[in-house]
Amino acid sequence: MKHQQTPIITQERDGWELPGWQRQQADLITDPAELLSLLQLEAESLPEMLAAAQDFPLRVPRGYVRLMEPGNPDDPLLRQVLSVPAELREEEGYSSDPLEEASHTPVPGLLHKYHGRALLVVTGACAVHCRYCFRRHFPYQSHLSGKRWDQALEWLSSRSDIREVILSGGDPLTLNNRRLQELLAALAKIPHLRRLRIHSRTPVVIPERLDGPLLALLSDARWQTALVLHANHSREISDELVNRCRQWRRQGITLLNQSVLLAGVNDSVDALEALSDRLHEAGVMPYYLHQLDAVQGAAHFAVSDSVAMQLHKELRSRLPGFLVPRLSREEPGEPAKTVLAG
Repeated sequence: MKHQQTPIITQERDGWELPGWQRQQADLITDPAELLSLLQLEAESLPEMLAAAQDFPLRVPRGYVRLMEPGNPDDPLLRQVLSVPAELREEEGYSSDPLEEASHTPVPGLLHKYHGRALLVVTGACAVHCRYCFRRHFPYQSHLSGKRWDQALEWLSSRSDIREVILSGGDPLTLNNRRLQELLAALAKIPHLRRLRIHSRTPVVIPERLDGPLLALLSDARWQTALVLHANHSREISDELVNRCRQWRRQGITLLNQSVLLAGVNDSVDALEALSDRLHEAGVMPYYLHQLDAVQGAAHFAVSDSVAMQLHKELRSRLPGFLVPRLSREEPGEPAKTVLAG
């Protein structure tokens, strides 16, 4: 599986050059040895790390690496992106398609699991490869070949019961603004679509993606837009991201966050409390705290339901209700997410 994208060069006042966020996206760390060296870490398991990165390559922006603690092999941000030998173990109960998305694909590039909503796979590219990603084995080539979005747009046009479209991937905000504008213009022609939701981790690892042109594009849309970020730890929410999120909220964009409960990353009440506090500071509402999807290669991140529910109970005792995300799991075949604790 390859997650690659050729950036589009845009003309700016000083000549032909990429916007800052695209330059960052084009200059990623893809070698575990380089990442370890930058963080002043030993490389005893480098051969196994390289092997784990063959199927699902390492991919992380340099700005995100600067948020990590040098010399700490257990840094919670590093743990999310560094390929490790544990990924090579076959674990019972884990699969390449844990949510059975293949059975919910009426046409290539579109997933339809829940009433009134459909998810559009707009790209296979991501600005960062998270090692726990439930789509790390997703067959993007079969969904994005040919005319790409045409079949999905035709399907959406034919289904008047669909009120909300969710842009996902990959990560939709790896696309440049021109491509997003083309897609949004096509969606705007479908009269029964009322809500637009964008799921993206890109602003967490490259805050500059939340730039003025993108804000103008989404603010001008005929619908209310919700941007769902994916931050798992308070240290991922940089001052730059806080400032940009505040600006977007002032312009009427609904900002939500969904996180995944991950062993060694945020599986403590202190970490979860700090995350909710930092999100609130940025004007982002905690939305979901997901239990890990059982994707092959990510079992070492799993937290048991009993521990998860105890953490959620302790979190409710520390925070007002509006800052406590719903502890949930997505289960194949269910009409909605399963809420373990609200």
